[in-house]
Amino acid sequence: MLQVCVNGARRPGEHPALPVTPEALAVAAGAAVEAGAEDVHLHPKDAYGRDSLDPEHVDAAVAAVRAAVPGITVGVTTGAWVGERLEHIRMWTVLPDHASVNWHEAGAEDVAEALLARGIAVHAGIWSGTDAARTFLASRLRHKVQRVLAEVMHLEKTEDLLKELAGVDNVLLHGEGEATWPVLRLARARGLDTRIGLEDTLVLPDGSPARDNVDLVRAAIRALKDGVA
Repeated sequence: MLQVCVNGARRPGEHPALPVTPEALAVAAGAAVEAGAEDVHLHPKDAYGRDSLDPEHVDAAVAAVRAAVPGITVGVTTGAWVGERLEHIRMWTVLPDHASVNWHEAGAEDVAEALLARGIAVHAGIWSGTDAARTFLASRLRHKVQRVLAEVMHLEKTEDLLKELAGVDNVLLHGEGEATWPVLRLARARGLDTRIGLEDTLVLPDGSPARDNVDLVRAAIRALKDGVA
């Protein structure tokens, strides 16, 4: 499975094609799915382009994207940097199919429980170089999580992270920054789900600037099919 992560915590101005508004998110998601993406992960934004879990912003973003990609699962972030999480999750009226929870962040289990109580699948973000894997494996919620997002921040930590998660089912392996393309190729070799998008990188495998999420998805599809990116 190839997930597209269309914007991430990036702010307007970081890339000319970064989708921020619900309308732009819908267009970006639709184009990425048409190019081959099978799942969408997005960060709802406020009027200033900042990540937000306010019901107004989540409801609008999820509704717009779901209308653009019917039948495709849509997920959102719950990163601690957005501020209030629990009360906002309880107020959402347009529910995403899944939401990521970074397990190294304080309150991760509470956030996961709030999501599960609303019928939203939890994707556990396990960042390399943190104690997230150990904490997750000991969590009472471990077997209630739909997917584990093995997130590689530093390429040299990849094997350590995979060893920590040995035996865990439904792992999506991906990298960020310079680790993005090497880790995507490793995910292919290991038969793991992966992802691509402007959240993780702004450049193609050869280092040239990506025009948009579609550019990245097409490059990822080539890598996953042929082993060459």
